[in-house]
Amino acid sequence: MKSILLTLALGLLTLPAVFTFPAVAQSGELKISFIDVEGGQSTLFVTPTGQSLLIDTGWAGHESRDADRIVAAAKAAHLSRIDYVLITHYHADHVGGVPQLAARFPIGTFLVHGPNREPGDKSTVEGYTAYQALLAGGKQKQLVLHPGDKLPITGIDAMVISSDGETIAHALPGAGKPNAFCGVSETRPADVTENARSLGILIRFGKLKILDLGDLTWDKEMQMMCPNDKLGHIDIDIVSHHGWYQSSSPALVHAIAPRVAIMDNGAKKGGSTPVLKVYQTSPGLEALWQLHYSEEGGPENNTADKYVANPQGTDAGVGLELIAHPNGAFEITNDRTHATETYPAK
Repeated sequence: MKSILLTLALGLLTLPAVFTFPAVAQSGELKISFIDVEGGQSTLFVTPTGQSLLIDTGWAGHESRDADRIVAAAKAAHLSRIDYVLITHYHADHVGGVPQLAARFPIGTFLVHGPNREPGDKSTVEGYTAYQALLAGGKQKQLVLHPGDKLPITGIDAMVISSDGETIAHALPGAGKPNAFCGVSETRPADVTENARSLGILIRFGKLKILDLGDLTWDKEMQMMCPNDKLGHIDIDIVSHHGWYQSSSPALVHAIAPRVAIMDNGAKKGGSTPVLKVYQTSPGLEALWQLHYSEEGGPENNTADKYVANPQGTDAGVGLELIAHPNGAFEITNDRTHATETYPAK
């Protein structure tokens, strides 16, 4: 494992929650809250040991909308701080909410891929600069992680799959077979944005495997999955890049054959028709869940209404909740309908 860099910072006081989420999972269960940050990403994990991991912080501005929604989820999970905040990359919809969140809720350690690699994009530079200014206060920690590293969190086994443009060098146990879906996935030019630098992780919880690759792009997926599949089958796939067409090649999606996929799209951001179709035809997929109805996808391509947190014409800012069990079973609850879908262990 490569060396880990350290720096210091701190979160301040909490503010009252403005959204209601289900209570924290019982002991022995992993709770995941998919927080609606309007086409950005923010996913909160609470492990059986009580430690917490937040993947991304949504947008800045919007009268602190995204930070307030994250704080609401954290308080509903009975957290007094967020132990780790993983920033997949420095685009505004992923790192933008950091300063506002830190002003409202204590944060322990940031996990990152390294410095910003897209100095020519104004909003990316602004988000990265604001994050660096927070770290400069000298009161919070930062860890730079590389493919193959393990996250220092208890209660789950979380390994880095991609970081700073690199992906794992060797296949995971049980994977490594030739990938038949490489032949139906076109070759695309190398992406030069922060997306390709995404810090992606694979979480193992008992018999469950959960994949979150941030906004990792098509070219990096092909690098990792072709000619041989380095990942193997995944139970829960957090759809890359909000379901935008720059990601989610058949070489990745069809090879990992997830039981369920969860897309953190917005009504007009992500949820591309080609990606919706890739998931519709993914082998063994039991359900695609979406944070929003995709205006682009239309009625013929969006998932069933019961799997959509914010349907067409509404924007209540509601999310999805997942409770996972070590035996491989899990349940997903739609915060809009309060209906729960159960997925038995296999």
